Amino acid sequence: MNDKYASLRLKNQLCFPLYAVSNLITRKYKPLLDELDLTYTQYIVMMVLWEENQVNEQFLCRTLCLKSNTLAPLLKKLEEKGYVRKEKDSSDERNLVITLTDAGVALKDRALSVPECIAREFHLTPEEAASLYKTLYKILDEDR
Repeated sequence: MNDKYASLRLKNQLCFPLYAVSNLITRKYKPLLDELDLTYTQYIVMMVLWEENQVNEQFLCRTLCLKSNTLAPLLKKLEEKGYVRKEKDSSDERNLVITLTDAGVALKDRALSVPECIAREFHLTPEEAASLYKTLYKILDEDR
């Protein structure tokens, strides 16, 4: 039987399980990040800063697949919380440099358990996790 509408069935859509898993993961992160007083998006900004210590706004946008108008309010909130400092680049005032504060560095220790807690929530073997990671980044990299 040939069903010309088969491609419109929800069970045949790649977008739906990706969407549902994304929502599920965000829900799993929420209680952990509430303890740190961070949203998920603030958390991923902090992860980049914990790795780099200081970055410019364009680097954050590229790395996190965010637009500047989405990132700006996140950085403002993180600055209000005392985790980051924003300054104009002395060599190019159009460029915004974001630096971790001592409080932002200290938050890293409090966040150390988050990845481990999340990993326990999803019952993937290390091989399955690595394969999924590779596949998702293949999709992301093709879009950049």
